[in-house]
Amino acid sequence: MAGRRAEDNAVFSQQTGSRGLSDFDPPKKPKRNKYAFGCAILASMTSILLGYDIGVMSGAAIYIQKDLKISDVQIEILLGILNVYSLFGSAAAGRTSDWIGRRYTIVLAGAIFFAGALLMGFATNYVFLMVGRFIAGIGVGYALMIAPVYTAEVSPASSRGFLTSFTEVFVNVGILLGYVSNYAFSKLPTNLGWRLMLGVGAVPCVFLALGVLAMPESPRWLVMQGRLGDATRVLNKTSDSKEESLLRLADIKEAAGIPEHCTDDVVQVPKRSKGHDVWKELLLHPTPAVRHILICAVGIHFFQQASGIDAIVLYSPRVFETAGITNSDHKLLCTVAVGLAKTIFILVATFLLDRVGRRPLLLSSVAGMIFSLGALGVGLTIIDQHHGAKMTWTTALCLTMVIAYAALFSIGLGPITWVYSSEIFPLKLRAQGCSMGVAMNRVVSGVLSMTFISLYKALTMGGAFFLYGGVAAVAWVFFYTMYPETQGRTLEDMEVLFGKFHKWREANAMLETKTQVDHGDGNNGTGAVELGTKGPAN
Repeated sequence: MAGRRAEDNAVFSQQTGSRGLSDFDPPKKPKRNKYAFGCAILASMTSILLGYDIGVMSGAAIYIQKDLKISDVQIEILLGILNVYSLFGSAAAGRTSDWIGRRYTIVLAGAIFFAGALLMGFATNYVFLMVGRFIAGIGVGYALMIAPVYTAEVSPASSRGFLTSFTEVFVNVGILLGYVSNYAFSKLPTNLGWRLMLGVGAVPCVFLALGVLAMPESPRWLVMQGRLGDATRVLNKTSDSKEESLLRLADIKEAAGIPEHCTDDVVQVPKRSKGHDVWKELLLHPTPAVRHILICAVGIHFFQQASGIDAIVLYSPRVFETAGITNSDHKLLCTVAVGLAKTIFILVATFLLDRVGRRPLLLSSVAGMIFSLGALGVGLTIIDQHHGAKMTWTTALCLTMVIAYAALFSIGLGPITWVYSSEIFPLKLRAQGCSMGVAMNRVVSGVLSMTFISLYKALTMGGAFFLYGGVAAVAWVFFYTMYPETQGRTLEDMEVLFGKFHKWREANAMLETKTQVDHGDGNNGTGAVELGTKGPAN
């Protein structure tokens, strides 16, 4: 094999001996795969469901409290409980997606949320409303787990960060739509306005169900079912080149335990990925690489929510009121400004992820969040010390810092959480591993959402944001220490990159060295390794 490869390289050298220097320029970056782009958009639309619910509840809660005469504690529970309910969905989504496929799991998520949104829209009392929240929460849990997993498995390595970040893009689009819905229906009678705000959330589910008909199944799921022919057709459509398609197929077959020489359309897959075996590998007997991956995936989901984003998004009308904005229309317009900033900056982030890399964006984003949370805490504390007296400069400071925090979150920590956690798990552990990350995300989000009013009453509003700023500072240190750069790495490379914890730079240097050797050997001039070799493809 080695001799044959040397002969091929010699022939290649003779054939290229008469070429000009321009022929040896680095290959041009391939254009974005439009088919993979379309699949990522359709899959990520499921996250609109969560975004719309978060955005619309921030304003609807004002009118629900007036109409149903409920307390602040009941409002806290109403707003935050969906995150707890979504745990049931995310816990079941891993096994469900392995059983019926990624695509039909997306359909199931939309159908469940559709039913929940209708129930909330027709709710006549607090208990009825909570039942609707329970059903919608299960749908959100399914959607949050399956969208980034499907997108990561369909995307070519060259644009995986760009495409996987669409999950967070559509969360932000949903939040903005929820804020706009609040403002649009706020002029209606109180008992009708909030019901329409919540009921309209069923509309995106219809488009989602229709869109899924145009999506292929995940090639990784198809290989796990032994359907190599179907997987090959999907990979040919979603890869940047025929060579990359073959390389991705070889990587997936190796991860699934299928011998490389098996090329039939349908093959028998070794029965080694049963659910209980996966959980043992994840939790009871993980390798150092899997343990590092799990810590990173669960950790980034924890800090994404613990740094206070839901306090800003869900309770921004209360924050603005404390800052001195008391007019209801002005408060809702300010929330629209927050949603607009989040949406604009998440779109910017999608173009930076595969150019700048995950790590620089993550660290700069969290550093900016620490500053904006501290400045917001200062502004609110000054207002509190002056007993709520209106001061234009402090109101402007608080409004600016809220928008800045939302923007900085959306350009880094927001999208990278979903990109990073969905791309680092090995194939056979990916669905369950991602569901654990989503579970942590929803638990922390639920706790924060259901305690914010009580927290700011105990610590003052400014004190609450100082606390979130402290959590963000801890997050920055954790990310700097433990998180390697994954830009351009194949999904199957991650077990090499992880496993040394805070000494991950050693593994990164080894991969870089091997990549340089591969380029020197002239494998294909693109950094991809020939089939049958063990090196990374960048």
